[in-house]
Amino acid sequence: MNNKRTELKVSAIRNGTVIDHIPAENVFRVFKILNLDNTNRQVYIGTNLDSKKYGKKGIIKISNKYFENEEISKIAIVAPTATIIEIEDYDVIKKENVALPESIDNIVKCFNPKCVTNHQKVPTSFRVIEDHRGKMKLLCRYCEKTMGQENIDFL
Repeated sequence: MNNKRTELKVSAIRNGTVIDHIPAENVFRVFKILNLDNTNRQVYIGTNLDSKKYGKKGIIKISNKYFENEEISKIAIVAPTATIIEIEDYDVIKKENVALPESIDNIVKCFNPKCVTNHQKVPTSFRVIEDHRGKMKLLCRYCEKTMGQENIDFL
């Protein structure tokens, strides 16, 4: 008789947020942009987890934390497939997919070293666009350079 454990259960959080369906390769990037390395809250991280929909995925659970729109925009930029699940007293009170905003202001640095936003106290501003392959790009409203996910550096 085989009684080996084949699953490891992670305890549920009483109150807080679960970020699910993060692309596995971006889990630690989401962790970093949300500044979770400097929190005293309980944080669970799972990466390279099996997903029927995406192959591999990541998940982050943060106790006693609910995200503002600006933070959700950051998540959407690096993890556009993510789902935000808010928990209160162990019950799901809200569950929604992240959505890319039409514009992103004062969150991301322009990668063009000659852009006015990198030399003067001008807040950054980008339009969110798609390239010919359907990949998300950011178009700087000042220098009109576009950058992909790989060039994004958060302020």
